[in-house]
Amino acid sequence: MRRGRAVAAVAAVLAVTAGTIAVTQLGGGGTESAGANTGLPPATAPVLRGDLRDSAQAEGTLGYDKQRKINAGAAGTLTWTPRTGSTVKRNERLYEVDGRAVRLMYGAGPMYRTLKPGDKGRDVEQLERNLAALGYTGFTPDTEYTELTAAAVKRWQKANDVKRTGKVGPQDVTFAPGKVRIRSVEAAVGDLAQPGTPVLTTTGSERIVTFELDVAESQLAKAGTKVDVELPDGTSAPGTVSSVGRTAKPGKDPQDTGPKVTLTVSFDKPDDVGGFDQSPVTVNLTGETRKNVLTVPVNALLALPGGGFGVEVVRNGTVREVKVELGMFADGRVEVSGGGLSEGMKVGVPKI
Repeated sequence: MRRGRAVAAVAAVLAVTAGTIAVTQLGGGGTESAGANTGLPPATAPVLRGDLRDSAQAEGTLGYDKQRKINAGAAGTLTWTPRTGSTVKRNERLYEVDGRAVRLMYGAGPMYRTLKPGDKGRDVEQLERNLAALGYTGFTPDTEYTELTAAAVKRWQKANDVKRTGKVGPQDVTFAPGKVRIRSVEAAVGDLAQPGTPVLTTTGSERIVTFELDVAESQLAKAGTKVDVELPDGTSAPGTVSSVGRTAKPGKDPQDTGPKVTLTVSFDKPDDVGGFDQSPVTVNLTGETRKNVLTVPVNALLALPGGGFGVEVVRNGTVREVKVELGMFADGRVEVSGGGLSEGMKVGVPKI
């Protein structure tokens, strides 16, 4: 990933300052001293006051959430399958076996048995709530399958032009948490379907982004972190980190073997997000913000012989060296304090 802050600040500072600006020893333990040389630095930059944000960019992949397999609920010949990329909603066909539609209903639990009067359980309530949502009422949605439930099922069966049995099983219905998108078709029309064999791979219908982050940088993107995603068409969309992986694994880049965690971004308005599945995107993250702080360019820092860092303050044609305390690094600048620094002062930097 590309980061706005310095990852190895001390090493970078040493590399920048070595051989560019003479460093003098501070005397008497004070916070500043006169520069030993009388020459001015090759260039200057102002001390700025403002907010400093710890930002980062990561390459991600546009996709869909909640991938799962849809297995056949009955034996027979597969006679119809949906188009890849299409969306299936409540009561719409998922696939057909021997010309009989298996329809989608919403629910977290599986359709694992044939329901009939006298049956009880959460799957009964799940079916009844779907029937009620479709307008087939006359019963109380609960965990008991009554004759009133069977009467509603018969009306649903008549509307879908199937035999009116009053019973519903895996050969009729598949449950999913919500509407699904068909990612791939696992069996062709004409294939023999068997209970438990895959027919479709589906996902949720909402767009998401997944990306990897170094374990050491994972504090930048905790669950709930707001992000901005640059989409393939050049537009951007706001989102939120919805989940952070709990297991660190080697990254996909063979050149970078450091441990990574996988994060997921949910969009604030997923229906507005376009682009092909698995398209590359860029995730812009903003971590900690330091408000109203003084900052200087990173290359203004001097590595002091006695330890620590300083800057050269240039004023009225003279140079003095000031020891500073460092804070956050971001966007090529560093938070500094101490040494009597104030906004608008000029500090020495290498000539560009």
